[in-house]
Amino acid sequence: MLKAAAWLARADGGGPPVRIPRDPAREAARRELSKPAYHQNDPNWLMRALNKFLDWVGKLFSAASDATPGGTVGLLVIVLAVVAVVVALWWRLGTPRRSPVSAAPLFEDRPRSAAEHRAAAAAHASEGHWNQAVQERMRALVRALEERALLEPRPGRTADEAGAEASRALPAHADRLREAAGDFDAVVYGGRPATPETYQRLTDLDTEVEYTTPALTAASGATR
Repeated sequence: MLKAAAWLARADGGGPPVRIPRDPAREAARRELSKPAYHQNDPNWLMRALNKFLDWVGKLFSAASDATPGGTVGLLVIVLAVVAVVVALWWRLGTPRRSPVSAAPLFEDRPRSAAEHRAAAAAHASEGHWNQAVQERMRALVRALEERALLEPRPGRTADEAGAEASRALPAHADRLREAAGDFDAVVYGGRPATPETYQRLTDLDTEVEYTTPALTAASGATR
């Protein structure tokens, strides 16, 4: 600023410097320094905004580390712990879904036989599509119970309802029927991926139920 004022003072030909008041000198220096030649290498607006943001983050991090036991290391440990908890919850619970677990019907398309559902389940399993395989095998199990008159055919029945109703006709398999309904709901509505073990449990249950004699009182009630 002083150099710019001195330059203006010598512009009349190199004589001794002329003293000028402070405010006019400051204004002259401001006008000189506002010329584009002095600002060719200035950062653009994006870089300025980024620098301000980084400064703010640095100050925030510094204040948080000062208030955390252990300083910066303690803060990093806390942040990593929170991230680990969030990842674990996401992995365990899956992506949240809007649909309630047992609100949707078990069968969503045209009526198909138990044999058709079993064939579809086997085809999906052979390709490693375990989610679809589990869904089709559960539908095969319920459809087979309807074909044997152990369950009354009813549109809109959910997997939970089917498991509870089938347990009355097949009390020896009550726990496994409810577990199968829970697996179906977790895969279809809970976002949990199915596994080969899930599919195998459901397949074994379907096969055993097919050759199980139902309780007579429950079977008689279903037939009526």
